[in-house]
Amino acid sequence: MAFSDYRTALVTGASAGIGAAIVENFVAHGLTVHALSRNRARLEALAARTGCIAHVVDVTDLAAIEALVKPLEPDVLVNNAGVSRAGDIATMDAFGVDEQVDVNLRAALHLIRLTLPGMMARDRGHIVNITSIAGLYHFGGNTVYHATKAAMHMVSRQTRVAAYGRRVRVTEIVPGRAETEIFAKVIGDAERAQKQFYDGFESLKVEDVADAVAYALSTPRHVNIGQIEIMPTLQVPGGLNFEKRTD
Repeated sequence: MAFSDYRTALVTGASAGIGAAIVENFVAHGLTVHALSRNRARLEALAARTGCIAHVVDVTDLAAIEALVKPLEPDVLVNNAGVSRAGDIATMDAFGVDEQVDVNLRAALHLIRLTLPGMMARDRGHIVNITSIAGLYHFGGNTVYHATKAAMHMVSRQTRVAAYGRRVRVTEIVPGRAETEIFAKVIGDAERAQKQFYDGFESLKVEDVADAVAYALSTPRHVNIGQIEIMPTLQVPGGLNFEKRTD
């Protein structure tokens, strides 16, 4: 399947960053794009700029999502909405746990549940899950974020199993550090986040991630790109820590 085989796309977390870049890319390829976000001002600006159809909705509002998705019958679903909170499981509060599970995992599961049967019935569809290297590699802190992204890695694999025998493709996009607002939201200081995480680093641009999504969609219908790990050339994941104790 190429872009020409698809007509309608649904993109969550669409008002800024990677989501907005994906919306712009899809519209340029001729898709009718339904863009979801809680940020009305940004979403309406995106709609004015691209011609996408804006839906101001919280992905954790199940009733609203069900009412919205059922009549759309999207050919493409992009689960991009995500949040992160500072702190590992030893310091995380209850809200931080619940919010990340609700947005990063539960909402995506419900969206897949609501869209996959129609894709299978039409024998046409593509589900794209934007995860993170945090779901594949361990590094300091953010336990809940890592856990939700690791869960979405397995959701991507299991959705392929669920769609067996139908022309429904599933792609997991696994970005490294990209220039988005996520760090600013985590630490609550955009200027400090820019200096700490981006200034002097050759990070990914949101367009790089959108291009990876577009590549997965553009391959022939007999090709499923299961996973794309896309990282800055100068960023390396993994590592080994070994604390020496003398007590």
